[in-house]
Amino acid sequence: MTRARAVITDYIGTLVNANYYNMDASRRTLHQALTEAGFETGLTDFLEAYAQAHKKYHVVRYEQFREVTNAVWVCEALNSLGCVVSEEDSRIKAALNVFFQLYVESLELRPYAEKLLRRIKDHCKLGLVSNFTYAPVVYASLRKLCINQYFDAVVVSAENGWRKPHTQIFQDTIEKLQIKSEEAVFIGDSPLEDIRGAQAAGLKTVFVASQFFSLKNLSESGQKPDFVASGLDDIYRNFYEIIS
Repeated sequence: MTRARAVITDYIGTLVNANYYNMDASRRTLHQALTEAGFETGLTDFLEAYAQAHKKYHVVRYEQFREVTNAVWVCEALNSLGCVVSEEDSRIKAALNVFFQLYVESLELRPYAEKLLRRIKDHCKLGLVSNFTYAPVVYASLRKLCINQYFDAVVVSAENGWRKPHTQIFQDTIEKLQIKSEEAVFIGDSPLEDIRGAQAAGLKTVFVASQFFSLKNLSESGQKPDFVASGLDDIYRNFYEIIS
């Protein structure tokens, strides 16, 4: 068996928890930021248009695994309400930064997360793959949590264009790390997006239970990772066995 030369991790759920986050409050904050930027729409009308735009791209994102960014949803919602704007408009990015501020603030490292990252970095290359519709959130939160320095490659679906479990986003990360798929271990909490996707791309897999996915969810999914952990402490203690 090939010894791992790299470990790649999922982000939200796997390394960090989202605590005390209120999506409804953030959507209202987004509308306020857009209004202050000059896009005059009623709150109820905007929230409905935003929800419709989000629903429209569900099939593309969750069945075709092509990522569609928040900027696209926001622009589509505004245009449907009579505002003429493109996703490249700087006002959209500014409003999205406000929209996601509460989310970034809600993220906290899981127990053993930084200890595990340090141990990985001491022995392997380290990559991160995240399904996220607005890449600046990932980069800003990595800096806020002071863990950005550990990663040799960070790949976000909003920039890559593909979402897990599509194999392309895993393959692109492997290429960035300059390794072969059989030389990598992937750690994630989603049985389908992480475990099924990484296995299809030829990676060894580690499932870790999270606030989003339990050991029961893994069992019900039918996925068979190479190692199962109830927490990051399990991975930390068994790290050398996992990469051997």
